[in-house]
Amino acid sequence: MSIINKLLPTTVVGSYPVVRTKGLRSLLNPMHGAMETAVSDQIRAGIDIISDGQVAGDMISIIASQMPGIKGQNVTGLVRPAQRGITVQATKYALSRHPKVKGILTGPTTLSHGLKIKTPLYQNRDELVLDIAQALAAEAKRLEETGATIIQIDEPILSTGAADIGLARQAVDVITAGVRVPTCLHVCGSLSRVIDDILKMQVSVFDFEFSNNTENIEVLSEKDLRDRMLGLGVVDSTYTKIESVEVIRNRIRRGVDIFGAEMLLIDPDCGLRMHTQETAFGKLSHMAEAADDIRREL
Repeated sequence: MSIINKLLPTTVVGSYPVVRTKGLRSLLNPMHGAMETAVSDQIRAGIDIISDGQVAGDMISIIASQMPGIKGQNVTGLVRPAQRGITVQATKYALSRHPKVKGILTGPTTLSHGLKIKTPLYQNRDELVLDIAQALAAEAKRLEETGATIIQIDEPILSTGAADIGLARQAVDVITAGVRVPTCLHVCGSLSRVIDDILKMQVSVFDFEFSNNTENIEVLSEKDLRDRMLGLGVVDSTYTKIESVEVIRNRIRRGVDIFGAEMLLIDPDCGLRMHTQETAFGKLSHMAEAADDIRREL
């Protein structure tokens, strides 16, 4: 399958440094300037499928803060879909600047483990996960209607062993079953213990980190992706310096040699929120340049 009509399209996992600005608009919406900067930098860097930058908060609060049944990081009642889109307005803004935008949702299992249950309506996190999934399914549908090119579900907790993988699969499938737009599952960390269960999930793209976890290349090379695409992390999000174009080219080449260029999306390992703007922009610019170089070689 192909997400866009381009070989080795570049994208982001999602988050970008929060660069605050001044002015009247920033008084009305303190995060608008940060979102403008995040979107502009991704476009300027040459990224094919951008995000809104996820500048409104961390991956838990950005979703949970607007979900009925949750106050702060406490589950206080029955979790239900939000009456209005949680991430829709930011996605609309990104789409006003660029034709290809990734909608991003923190996954139900990761969300449930980031919250504290303060109501007898849920006896444990397992009971909570599927209600969160139903709420996120409604948000995914709104993102599809808004025009998102792809919808990504972030489930970093799946590599830790702390979650029920079978239940996580049910929850992801609840979200993806309700949309026709391509869907992506992002999991960071080492995959060796969980990859077989992850590959059973009904998504169009699997996105993993390979720069900081090089053993994931060997793990995936032995698996049948069944024509699903692979987000190839070629920029180390934990590394505080900007990798050279040559280093990134070599990482892309290795992925192409193993999986084939037509199967790959090119992106960082994870989000870039914790970096400076200069570093984040440099990493994305070098990544886009390296992908261009490999396209010319092919």
